Amino acid sequence: MASADDQATAAALLGGDPAAFDALLSTLMSSSNADRAAAEAAFHRLRSSHPEPLALRLASSLSSPATAPDLRAMAAVLLRKLLSPTPSSDSSSAASAPVWPHLSPEGQSTLKSLLLSALQSDPPKPIAKKVCDAISELAALLLPENAWAELLPFLFRAASEPEAPNLQESALLIFARLADYIAESLLDHLMTIHNLLASALAHPTSPDVRIAALGAAVNLVQCLATNADRDKMQDLLPAMMRALTDCLNSGQEASAQEALELLVELAGAEPRFLRRQIADVVGAMLQIAEAAQLEDGTRHLAVEFVITLAEARERAPGMMRRLPQFVGRLFAVLMQMLLDVEEDTAWHTAEAEDEDAGEGNNYGVAQECLDRLAIAIGGNAIVPIASELLPQYLSAPEWQKHHAALITLAQIAEGCAKVMLKNLEQVVSMILNGFQHPHPRVRWAAINAIGQLSTDLGPDLQVHYHQQVLPALANAMDDFQNPRVQAHAASAILNFSENCTPEILTPYLDGIVAKLLVLLQNGKPMVQEGALTALASVADSSQEHFKKYYDAVMPYLKAILMNATDKSNRMLRAKSMECISLVGMAVGKEKFRDDAKQVMEVLMALQGTPMETDDPITSYMLQAWARLCKCLGQDFLPYMSVVMPPLLQSAQLKPDVTITSAESDDELESDDDSIETITLGDKRIGIRTSVLEEKATACNMLCCYADELKEGFFPWIDQVAPTLVPLLKFYFHEEVRRAAVAAMPELLRSAKLAVEKGQSHGRDESYVKQLSDYIIPALVEALHKEPETEMCASMLDSLNECMQLSGRLLDENQVRAISDEIKNVIIASATRKRERAERTKAEDFDADEGELLKEENEQEEEVFDQVGECLGTLIKTFKASFLPFFDELSVYITPMLGKDKTAEERRIAICIFDDIAEQCRESALKYYDTYLPFLLEASNDENSDVRQAAVYGVGVCAEFGSHVFRPLVGEALSKLNNVIRHPEAKHADNIMAYDNAVSALGKICQFHRDSIDTAQVIPAWLGCLPIKDDKIEAKVVHDQLCSMVERSDADILGPHSQYLPKIVSIFAEVLCNGAELAADETTKRMVNLLKHFQQTLPPDFLASTFSSLQPQQQLLLQSILST
Repeated sequence: MASADDQATAAALLGGDPAAFDALLSTLMSSSNADRAAAEAAFHRLRSSHPEPLALRLASSLSSPATAPDLRAMAAVLLRKLLSPTPSSDSSSAASAPVWPHLSPEGQSTLKSLLLSALQSDPPKPIAKKVCDAISELAALLLPENAWAELLPFLFRAASEPEAPNLQESALLIFARLADYIAESLLDHLMTIHNLLASALAHPTSPDVRIAALGAAVNLVQCLATNADRDKMQDLLPAMMRALTDCLNSGQEASAQEALELLVELAGAEPRFLRRQIADVVGAMLQIAEAAQLEDGTRHLAVEFVITLAEARERAPGMMRRLPQFVGRLFAVLMQMLLDVEEDTAWHTAEAEDEDAGEGNNYGVAQECLDRLAIAIGGNAIVPIASELLPQYLSAPEWQKHHAALITLAQIAEGCAKVMLKNLEQVVSMILNGFQHPHPRVRWAAINAIGQLSTDLGPDLQVHYHQQVLPALANAMDDFQNPRVQAHAASAILNFSENCTPEILTPYLDGIVAKLLVLLQNGKPMVQEGALTALASVADSSQEHFKKYYDAVMPYLKAILMNATDKSNRMLRAKSMECISLVGMAVGKEKFRDDAKQVMEVLMALQGTPMETDDPITSYMLQAWARLCKCLGQDFLPYMSVVMPPLLQSAQLKPDVTITSAESDDELESDDDSIETITLGDKRIGIRTSVLEEKATACNMLCCYADELKEGFFPWIDQVAPTLVPLLKFYFHEEVRRAAVAAMPELLRSAKLAVEKGQSHGRDESYVKQLSDYIIPALVEALHKEPETEMCASMLDSLNECMQLSGRLLDENQVRAISDEIKNVIIASATRKRERAERTKAEDFDADEGELLKEENEQEEEVFDQVGECLGTLIKTFKASFLPFFDELSVYITPMLGKDKTAEERRIAICIFDDIAEQCRESALKYYDTYLPFLLEASNDENSDVRQAAVYGVGVCAEFGSHVFRPLVGEALSKLNNVIRHPEAKHADNIMAYDNAVSALGKICQFHRDSIDTAQVIPAWLGCLPIKDDKIEAKVVHDQLCSMVERSDADILGPHSQYLPKIVSIFAEVLCNGAELAADETTKRMVNLLKHFQQTLPPDFLASTFSSLQPQQQLLLQSILST
């Protein structure tokens, strides 16, 4: 109950005289924190004790023109918050639950009419917008329940009144906001709305009405569910475009920018709506983009529109590629925008990081858009356009044009990689010419292009052009007049060597390392940092080849680590840690051990000093410790107690998230680079990326330690598992999830090894079971919610490893949950493939689009591959007791054998059945009728991987299928014969299928002797031995042959032992290959058999057999038989 004082205060504030309430509104805006806090407390008390009088008082203040404008605006904001169903984060949810349900029917009715009359009172624009917000908030609550019958008729009337433009604008703004909620109820009035929007879009005097009508039209088109309904709005498009061009023609660029933002939204959400008039729409946008007299912001939005259309692949595949002349114009505009760069002394002095000194507004936009355009449209469309424009720019006198051409090459490389690789010589010579240009910014751009192409066109660039590129970069490192060019050349060495084999790099190491050492001593901090990064990368790429430079390099690196202690050198010191740890890993423990101790002393001291949150050293130190661990292995264990506490702290960082309404005026600091914003529904979420990056690094490092230290990591599992398991569902940052996923099997392995080796501090197998019971269900649940296909594949891979480690510790409920999730994964994957197949039916679908779809479907195959691996593990672990689960899944797996499926899907489905037949033996016989016909047909499939899996399965069925397989022996022999006798059977692509077919033939010889013509089949089989490529199968087959000979199997030895010379030569060849083709046990038995032949067979028979062997085999047998 409210106190008497509270009641009196409420009566005074909410009574007849509005002055007291106006004073409260005024104090809520006070600059004095104390006064404002007291007013907020009073307001919350009123909200709790008198919600209805409070809401009505706010509404009447709002609707009364007599109220001061700032107070009306405040009343609108507060009323919206009262009505809003979303609890605000700054107060308890009870205090901020919406008050609407607590109002009496009369109160509700009064409030609705006060809001509408507030709009009719023609308030100033800012207040009108806030009233619209409040009405929209309430309408969103009521319209789904049909609880505001007066609203739509009111909006229709108001939106059709050109004489009251402000009211008309407000009605259209509300329409736009409510389109989602009222689309259903508007379907009957679609033509009325169409006509109303058509006339509002052409309002004779008010651009604001035109823009509001445009917003309503854009939102309505997005909310209409069917193409037929959207088509009814189609002829509004010219009027929508006119609303934009009218604003531009009358010099109202702010309104034009609003219009462009709305059209960009439409292009992203419903590109097909624009399709019929695409040429006019895109043409108009390019005119805007080309108009140099317009503001940069206006031109950028027009560019954004065209790029958004190009990127709308899922909804309108290939549509923009049909308009090459427009792509060409856009490309030309973007290259022109790259010329917005001028001389700037800050760039030349290179005292600061400021790489973009001298770049204008257009430059950064053009750079980003060229990259996006190339990725969206692809090289087949972009490269011909670039080939025309780049030479023009490169032959011009202005340095800016040369600079723009080289920047363009770097930006389009990722999207055009396949096509650029075909013209690599041309591309490289264009760039290398830039290394000679007199202007340092052009040289910098040439180096930048080489760096980018090393990544996007590697390793082809490295393999074919190292002899031109590396010397050019080495020369650029001598440019002491231009430290920024030097630093960039060093950074490009990093890009080049990342995609490079030691063989390519080693001949250049003497020169490169010598130059980098010079830069380390003489350069500015920026140059030194570049040199450190390059040295680290070169060491990482050349590995043990770097040992010869170690003694020269390490003292400099340690000196920087020890001495670069002031704040301005933080990055330099951080990079020295990175470099030392990578050099240590390259040269190995023996060489690095003594220095490693010193370095770790420095790191331990640093670890103990407090650091600022933005200090780069934190993240670099986490990574350096992990590399030192990889280098030192178990010797690192004593340092773990120093490393782990801060590492766990970083891994447990909470994301720094700000949530606001997507519509709200309180924008997040959008110019803050460290904050990334995403819009989800009606919420805008801002996330500080630096926190996420540190968290991701820490999670990766935890995974590294568990992987490297194995059982040595055991003491930390109890802290690490509860940190990482919840991060399997950390959707703010993919890298964090990826690290958590990768760590799961490592933690289980560490626990299992520690228990097996007696290093688990008294814990037994029940601890492994407990950990497995924590990890596996969490992985299954995360898999169920995972949005990214690629990550699903990683999660299945991780789950598979965890199941292998847990083995029979898994209980029946867990197996059921895993099987159910596998079923979900198969269904979800099939749905995604179906949606892609739909995209192929789009009218603009083309070959480039087909290529991109193929890549997406390949990811899908990776998922299915992992499904096969997981099922294989369950079958091998639980054998016949898994079959009831398999029966439920088989309805999803059998269709994968169909001819309409990809080769990879067929292969995986066959492998699953092979596992069932091999592991479940007689329990699997019931499946033979279904699967064997598929196996026999697939034995002659055109895809060699499918053939291999199928003929392997035929061998398994021959071994375990007894009477069920017998009637099919003839057909099986014919299919195997086709594989073995094929003219290209021993080609590299086919040899694995050949080896497995030979193995299957051997099994038919052994298990179905009475169903074959031994005089034909056995010599044919022996003639194929030994098999040499499938090492696993080779060991099985050669052991089988050995057993048959040991049993003096008459069919194998042949009439009068005539096959014996062939058998001896097989043994000789197998023995010559060491342990590759037979297990140790088998080779011992082969040697004993040969000795037995020596004692029992006539000497001349042996002599003639030996004479047919290779000299090397004869020598080997002589030495074996003489010992």
